[in-house]
Amino acid sequence: MNVTPQDWDRRVDALSAKLPDRLRRAVDWLREPSRVWIRLAAAFLFILGGIFSILPVLGLWMLPVGLALLAQDVPGLKVPLEHAARWIERAWARLVQAWRRRSGPSDRS
Repeated sequence: MNVTPQDWDRRVDALSAKLPDRLRRAVDWLREPSRVWIRLAAAFLFILGGIFSILPVLGLWMLPVGLALLAQDVPGLKVPLEHAARWIERAWARLVQAWRRRSGPSDRS
């Protein structure tokens, strides 16, 4: 299974399409090539916020968002992020499957 930067771009496009209209337009605006400096500043602020996740409001959710924004301008990040996303999907599927096996029909009569 060969992973390419285009796989990450397709994933981001698909996720963006699932967002509410107003948020999707904001993400699309931010992803435009002319917005590189705004995008880089936002990416570094999100990453910094993820590092200080112990503080209120800031959290670990900010780190992957910052990395995803940074990957728009640093193509070398796209393949590792795609690998991480695929690993998370597989791990989530295993957890859901294990949970369903545990909470299946009981043997009590």
